Amino acid sequence: MVVDDSSVIRGFLMRWLREDSEINVVGSASNGAMAIKTIERLQPEVVLLDIEMPEMDGITALPELLRVAPGVKVIMVSTLTRRNAEISLKATSLGAADYITKPESARAIGANEEFRHELIGKVKVYGLAGRGADAATSLKSDAAPAAARAAPRLVDIAGPAPTQIKLLKATGIRPNILGIGSSTGGPQALFKFLGDLKGQLRVPVVITQHMPATFTAILAEHIAKATGLKCMEAQDNQLARPGEIYVAPGGYHLTVSASTQGPILHLDQNPPENFCRPSVDPLFRSLAKHYGKRALCAVLTGMGHDGLAGGQEIVNAGGMIVAQDEASSVVWGMPGAVANAGLCCRVASIDAIGGEVGKLLAGAMA
Repeated sequence: MVVDDSSVIRGFLMRWLREDSEINVVGSASNGAMAIKTIERLQPEVVLLDIEMPEMDGITALPELLRVAPGVKVIMVSTLTRRNAEISLKATSLGAADYITKPESARAIGANEEFRHELIGKVKVYGLAGRGADAATSLKSDAAPAAARAAPRLVDIAGPAPTQIKLLKATGIRPNILGIGSSTGGPQALFKFLGDLKGQLRVPVVITQHMPATFTAILAEHIAKATGLKCMEAQDNQLARPGEIYVAPGGYHLTVSASTQGPILHLDQNPPENFCRPSVDPLFRSLAKHYGKRALCAVLTGMGHDGLAGGQEIVNAGGMIVAQDEASSVVWGMPGAVANAGLCCRVASIDAIGGEVGKLLAGAMA
C-alpha cells in the first residue's frame, strides 16, 4: 500500500512495484487518515508511508496504522532533510520497520535507479519477513528481477541458505578497537548492542551503518542519547579515543590507521563498494591491516554481503568476528554471509551479543 499526497509520486511508486511479478499493490491513499480508513480492508503486508502530508502526516498516522493492522510493516518515505531524518529515526522507535529517502522532485524520482532498487528491495524484505522464514528463504538471487540483480546489495535479500555454522575459537587476545557494520534494521540493533556494552568499552568503536548524509549525524546523536555513551560522526584525521563511538558519515568511507597516540580516522569518497558508501569492507580492511589480531568486529542486521570480504581479511590477520543471529535480525544478509563463511567466533541474538562482545573485549576464549 502506497501512502503519499502527490499523485505523481504515487504513480511512480505503484508502477515500479507492479512491474515486479513478486509484488502486488493492493491500494493507495493520499494522506494518513485515508490510509487508516482503508488498511483493515486492504490488508497490506507493507505500507510505504510518506512523512509530509495534509490532513494527517505520516508520524501521526503511524501508531494508528500499527494499532489497526498490528502485523503490517511500515516503511517511512521522506526527502532528505534534517527534520525528516529526525522523524524517520523517531518512527523506527515507534514501530516503523524502516525508512527510505526519496529525491526531492517527481522528475528526480523517475530518473533515480538507486532509489528504485532500494524501494523494491525493502518492500520484498519486509513483505517476506511478515510471512516467516519459509517465505523469506524462497527469494533467491536467480529469481530476482533484473533491477535487483543489477545491485548486489539487493541479492540474497533473505540471507544465505541455512547451514550448520562452524565457529572459530576466540583468540583470547584483548582487542584494541571494535569495528561494527550494519544496514537494514541497524539503528535499533545498534542502540541495544552498544547500550549493553556500557561500562565495558575501553577501546574506540568505529561504525559503518548504511545511511545517507544527514541521517548519520542524527544516528550518532540518538546512539548517545540511547546509551549514555559519547558518540559522534567521524571526522577526517580525527584521533579516536577509548570508550568513544564514531559513525561513518553518509557519502564517505571510513577507514582507520594506527599511530602512537591511538587510532586515526580517515574519510574518503572513493567509489562505492557493494553499491554502498559508506561501505563496511573498507573499514574492516583497514582494521585488519593496522590492528590485525587486536581487531574485533561485529556484523549486525543488514541486506547483502557488505563486510564479508573485509571480514575475511580480519580473520586472516588474526582478528575476531561476531555476528547477530538470524532470528533477531531484520535481514540476515550481512551477518549471515560472515557466519556461513565460517568467519565468526560468536553468533548471538541482539539480546546476547553485547554480553558476548564484552567478554571478548576482556580477553575471554571460551
